[in-house]
Amino acid sequence: MKIAVLGTGMVGRALADRFSTLGHDVVIGTRHVEETLARTEPDWLGNVPFAQWQQTHPAVRLVSFADAGPHGEVVVNATQGASSLAALEAVGSANLAGKVLLDAALPLDMSQGMPPLLSVVNTDSLGEQIQRAFPEARVVKSLNTMLADVMVDPGSIPGHHNVFLAGEDTGAKETVTVLLREFGWPQEAILDLGGIRAARATEMYSPLLFAVSAALETYDFNVAIARK
Repeated sequence: MKIAVLGTGMVGRALADRFSTLGHDVVIGTRHVEETLARTEPDWLGNVPFAQWQQTHPAVRLVSFADAGPHGEVVVNATQGASSLAALEAVGSANLAGKVLLDAALPLDMSQGMPPLLSVVNTDSLGEQIQRAFPEARVVKSLNTMLADVMVDPGSIPGHHNVFLAGEDTGAKETVTVLLREFGWPQEAILDLGGIRAARATEMYSPLLFAVSAALETYDFNVAIARK
């Protein structure tokens, strides 16, 4: 499958690498290719410059957002939530029409440092904003309740734990489910929460994620739904 991952940060790199390892034809999109390749310092999370990362991932091609859209049969939004709508506008509505758009982003507000606030909350979500802005895209919210390493390697966390889906298009959710299972998520771990409005719930989980991380001093955990 041809997959376009938007965003060159930690999440975008993890997803692009995993998709590529699984045999998909993957590009990773950025706003300015030359600027991205010219960076020589680690990012604020300590990730190596993209040019250095790409040397060990030559199968993943770096392209502009505008070129990523036509490539992808599935488009993955792994950009920073504050810039997601602008990034998708650069991809172009026509390049998103009819396609599965997997939204893994969080609308984090870092203006007051850590832990971050949410810029969209309660009565709306980033997932819903994306679906409204691009009504012909088939938006599925998923993978936004865990760190990147767990997204692509659920077996790194022992025992049962969950990943969630939210979206209006049943076929799109089926496509995302197939990709999640390729990552190693068991079918019984994939929980469909219904329509895209449920993205409010998974996005608003992030304050608890950061609180638990601070208490445990690690991000190597995930939420598990235990049923009677």
